[in-house]
Amino acid sequence: MTDSNFSKEQEKTIALAGILQSCYSVDRIAQTGQCDQATLTVLMESVLQTDPASILDVYKDLTHLKEGLALLNQLLNTGSQTRSHTVRYALAIMHLQRKLNKRSDFLQEISKRLSSAQVQVQHFGAAHENVIFNLAGIYSDTVSTFAMRIQVAGHAQHLQVDLNAAKIRALFLAAIRSSMLWRQLGGHRWQFIVNKRKLVTTSQSLLDRLN
Repeated sequence: MTDSNFSKEQEKTIALAGILQSCYSVDRIAQTGQCDQATLTVLMESVLQTDPASILDVYKDLTHLKEGLALLNQLLNTGSQTRSHTVRYALAIMHLQRKLNKRSDFLQEISKRLSSAQVQVQHFGAAHENVIFNLAGIYSDTVSTFAMRIQVAGHAQHLQVDLNAAKIRALFLAAIRSSMLWRQLGGHRWQFIVNKRKLVTTSQSLLDRLN
């Protein structure tokens, strides 16, 4: 998968920002009960892009990944632990995605059920609650069955709302999808150390496109 508008390093950085953007949206729901609706739509649509021809087929444009790109740049450039919940979720997602990649039965189940979700999207739209509950169910029945589970920190009055809980699970599935894309593009955790400077430069160049 390549795109003439982006280098391979940029594509990899965009996928990494996709992980962080999904996890940041989880944190917003847990803390405030809200997240940006347009961003939610883009992230839900990203889950359903199972055979993209380019990075923009997955995320449409960079606008809705701006927070993820900014957070990535900030973390790498300063080492700041600002928004530590988001970072913790992202690291957990990378670990869970590696475990998922070894479960062909789960991968087949996810693929089958995403086909059903794609039909729903044609009728309701990607951010409709029927679709969100469907995607949340996929996450619950597969990734969430691993011994390691992500503990979401937030306020009970938000977390106990059924739709919010479903959005969180669906967003974690979106983060898993971005993590899969990141690894398919050659992403590895050691690059945070070895290629840190390159990631900083690349994320900043992508942010500059949005300013």
